[in-house]
Amino acid sequence: MLAAVAAAAAVTASHGSSPPRRYTESTTWRGLVGEAHPQVTIGRRRIVVLRTPSVAQRLAHARFATGQQERQWTAQAYAAQQQVLVELAAHGLGVRPDYSYARVLDGFSAALDPRAEALLERDPEVAGVYPVRAAFPASAGVSSAPAAPAAPGLAGFDGRGVTIALLDTGVDRAQPYLDGRVEPGVDVVGAGEAADAEASAQDPTRRERHGTELAGLLAGSGGPGGIRGAAPGATVFPIRVAGWQPDASGRDAVYARSDQLIAGLERAVDPNADGDAHDAARVALVGVAEPYAAFADSPEAQAVAGALALDTLVVCPAGNEGDAGPVFGSLDGPGGAAAALTVAALDTRPATASVRLVVWRGLETVFEARLPLLGGAEPRRALVLAAAAPRSGGEGTADYFDRRGLGLVAGKAALVRAGADPGADVVAAARAGAAAVLLTGGNLPAGSLGFSSDVGVPVVAVPGAAADAIAAGLRGGRAVGIALGRAHAEPNPLAGRIASFSSRGLAFSGILKPDLAAGGVALATADPGRAADGEPAFATVSGTSAAAAAVAGAAAVLAEARPGLGARDLASLLAGYARPAGEPLPAAGAGVLDVGGSVAGELAASATSLAFGGRSWRSLTLRNVSARPLVVQPRPDPELRVVPRRVALAPGRSARIRVRALGPHGSAGVLELGPVGGQPLRVPWSVLPRRPLGSLIRHAALADGAFAPSDASPAVLTVDLGRVTVHGGVQIEPVARLDVLLYTAAGTFVGRLARERDLLPGSYDFGITGRTPGGGRLAPGRYELRLVAWPTGGGAPSRSRVRFAIQSG
Repeated sequence: MLAAVAAAAAVTASHGSSPPRRYTESTTWRGLVGEAHPQVTIGRRRIVVLRTPSVAQRLAHARFATGQQERQWTAQAYAAQQQVLVELAAHGLGVRPDYSYARVLDGFSAALDPRAEALLERDPEVAGVYPVRAAFPASAGVSSAPAAPAAPGLAGFDGRGVTIALLDTGVDRAQPYLDGRVEPGVDVVGAGEAADAEASAQDPTRRERHGTELAGLLAGSGGPGGIRGAAPGATVFPIRVAGWQPDASGRDAVYARSDQLIAGLERAVDPNADGDAHDAARVALVGVAEPYAAFADSPEAQAVAGALALDTLVVCPAGNEGDAGPVFGSLDGPGGAAAALTVAALDTRPATASVRLVVWRGLETVFEARLPLLGGAEPRRALVLAAAAPRSGGEGTADYFDRRGLGLVAGKAALVRAGADPGADVVAAARAGAAAVLLTGGNLPAGSLGFSSDVGVPVVAVPGAAADAIAAGLRGGRAVGIALGRAHAEPNPLAGRIASFSSRGLAFSGILKPDLAAGGVALATADPGRAADGEPAFATVSGTSAAAAAVAGAAAVLAEARPGLGARDLASLLAGYARPAGEPLPAAGAGVLDVGGSVAGELAASATSLAFGGRSWRSLTLRNVSARPLVVQPRPDPELRVVPRRVALAPGRSARIRVRALGPHGSAGVLELGPVGGQPLRVPWSVLPRRPLGSLIRHAALADGAFAPSDASPAVLTVDLGRVTVHGGVQIEPVARLDVLLYTAAGTFVGRLARERDLLPGSYDFGITGRTPGGGRLAPGRYELRLVAWPTGGGAPSRSRVRFAIQSG
């Protein structure tokens, strides 16, 4: 999850957190609709944020600027970065930025050694140094003949004239379903001239798919069965922020880095990169998510706020990590950003299919149950098959064939442990001749992979107990058989409910997320390339990024229908006029997307939700976005106090109200602000639950309590930070900031050795070199490291001390 390094001149550090144990069948630390992401090594990459204002920050104060002024501000931001780099070079530290930012924030990303990071942390021009994280496509798909209903729309409007920036993998612009509505775009990850869907260099049969799938959900039209995207008239500007990059093992994997994501937002607000953001996209859809990284102060969150200030609405997936504990939720970044419009996934399917599976070894039946049919093809008759497995777990097409090119699973039921792309695993098994695919290790809903003659065999979700029994028999050389019954259709018991894989709030700042929900299970869309019969390929996708695409398309429709609305207004109308979902607020936010209700909305607010740390006051600015005078008054709520109780607003005018929560910690509700004679605007609110007792520093120790100063062989300080607990769902308790401070044994402060920000739970190693923060050697004697870990959202820090001695050497 983390691949971060922190240090000062006296400290070298390399630290990462290994995944905690699996807690339940449906919840994993790394998730792609419950699936394991590839391990990614980020190295020493950092994002450095400067204090010099970005274009967005200057515009927030100026409120208006010409194109020439914005270009000047862009140049000034770059000049500030260059000055910082020159100062590093003066200390013999040459740093080459990977990406530079000036519009949504002022800063750059680069690989930093410990000395460079220490100097930057002490530089008064630097606001902070943050870790670079990995982000992954937040949905899964497989080739399929789609049959899902069309995306919700609005009669007479299709998003025409509105540009949606799509921050994802590359897109197959030749797909007829997209019909020329996708521009060439920008390739942030590679050296390509356009954001095209690339194939893996290690396996050319595997192509980036996610960007094409989301582009179809946004702007597709004329598909089989009348399927269409949410805004078929909109223009999609693809920005390839994710793609094939080496994972920790050196194999190709599809992912993005957070510094690439910020670079994508830079281009979303300035597509031609001339420094003038007046051509910014109205809507930006982020299709990737950083697992569990719902930090409100991260550079990604700051960049989302910058895009909003430049009048681009950023729509983010909530993530696919499943249920959450009572304090902090399971949200992915940047969906925890206050400025993001964060979307949960709703299951809208009226019916699903299941089959009965029986597994036996010899004469012994080892498993029997009715299981969800994920897709492929519905079995029309009972099947009796032998079980087989791919050569090395199903990580690539070659794993399903032997060296002679013969399918290892031909004519058998293929047991496949789903990886980062379960759809690709299914296709590979079917191509190798499997008669059925038993997919295990995931949290995919029934029907989520779609039904298709392309795959042509049934795909069944198999629990761990059945998979383990099959695998044990195959390893022991015993014959393992399965019987698969006919498909049985039944009403979907989860229809209208939030999908089990959908992440939920609170964000680490205490903000209630997600903001709203939309359909995100088994949505029909485009797939890159052609199907086996030469026709355009299609897919069904599940995940919160698919739900986010529906909301981004709805935002484009709303922007066309009401062109005078700004980005904040769009966000408020989409969330505030959502249809109540009948789900807990941390799961669905304000409710289910209702485009018609949003278009008719008369009142907009400056925030989509309110978070209270206790009985404190929060301000909310209301704006009349209608053509008539409004008299606004809150609906009575015994747990809220609102001042003033009545506000009169002329068209286009704004007024501020103050809100105080009177309920206990953990309480939540909805503030309804009703214009007389109109529909109320709904603003969810929550009071942060009390934090669990206990220190955020679980353990801290030096491997050697006495050592001589050494740059080559430093003493290793190991610190276990944060907590992962399970009480009604996985609960992540991160650390907002960790300071490693050096004192003498007498209590004299020597200096700060290291500072780390936004740390997820894990084990972190720091190398203590025996030097002062200024680089001098420590004199022999006794010293003390004092660790201070600050919680997110405020509160008292956790502290720990580690004593050691410096020997002469």
